[in-house]
Amino acid sequence: QVQLVESGGGLVQAGGSLRLSCASSGSVFSINSMGWSRQAPGKQRELVAAITSGDSTNYADSVKGRFTISRDNAKNTVYLQMNSLKPEDTAVYYCSARDRQHRAYWGQGTRVTVSS
Repeated sequence: QVQLVESGGGLVQAGGSLRLSCASSGSVFSINSMGWSRQAPGKQRELVAAITSGDSTNYADSVKGRFTISRDNAKNTVYLQMNSLKPEDTAVYYCSARDRQHRAYWGQGTRVTVSS
């Protein structure tokens, strides 16, 4: 089992920045990839960034050039640096992990609100 706890959400003005953190615990040795997804009111959850154990990354087109996902293996933590935030980035952001057996784990989410 893997436990994930997100932090770092909040209220920011358009054009501002936030850094989200996701601390993992439990069977962290089994994690193969991690990611950040978001869900805006009335919309489906969407993957915005992911990083593999080999540090390969991919991003949704809507956040490319503005968001950066990174990981600190010593701290078992994954980060999402969000710059040039837009009102449409407003959502609950969820951290996820997938282990080698392709089981998925989710955090409880952290809310990001971008005011115009």
